[in-house]
Amino acid sequence: MSDTDNRQSLADLAALTQQAAAAPAPVAAVEAGAEDAAPEAVAPVAPSTPAVLREREVDAQGRSYATGRRKDAVARVWVKPGTGKITVNGRDQEVYFARPSLRLVINQPFGVADRDGQYDVIATVKGGGLSGQAGAVKHGIAQALSKQEPALRTAVKQAGFLTRDSRVVERKKYGKAKARRSFQFSKR
Repeated sequence: MSDTDNRQSLADLAALTQQAAAAPAPVAAVEAGAEDAAPEAVAPVAPSTPAVLREREVDAQGRSYATGRRKDAVARVWVKPGTGKITVNGRDQEVYFARPSLRLVINQPFGVADRDGQYDVIATVKGGGLSGQAGAVKHGIAQALSKQEPALRTAVKQAGFLTRDSRVVERKKYGKAKARRSFQFSKR
C-alpha cells in the first residue's frame, strides 16, 4: 500500500464524518451476540460542543466601536440599535457616497446578517479615496456588528468582511516611471 492510498482530502474527511454522524454504528447486532457479522470501520465522532461566543462589547450608550481599514483609508465606526441611518463624517451616506455602488458596499454586512434598517451607524473616515473609504467603513461596520451581536460573527466572517483587505498601492521604484512602468525606450 503506497502513501497516496492512505491520503484523503479534507473534503473526503468531512464527508466521512458527516456519514458517521448520520448513520450510528449497528449497536443492535453487537448486543445480540452476532459474531459472524462483518466488523465495520466506524470513525470516532468528536463530541459536539457548542461554539463559544465572544463577549458582547458595548459602551454605556449601547454602541459598539470598531476600526476599519482599506488601502490608505481608516474608518472609526460606531454601531448602535436604531432605524438604519448611516452618517459618514457628519453627512448622510447619500451625500457623502454619491455613487450607488459605494452605498451598496457599505450596506453589505447588514444584508449578510439580515439586519437591514436595524442599526444606526456613525463613522469618521480619513485618508484614501472614496472607494477605499467605503471599503474601510464596510470593514468597520462588520467588526462593530460582530461586537454588538456575537452570534452574527460566523455569518459576517464567512462572507469575508472581517478580514482586512491587505492590497495597497505598490511603491514607485527608482529607474522606473511608476511602480513597474519603464520610461519610453528609443532605439535610435
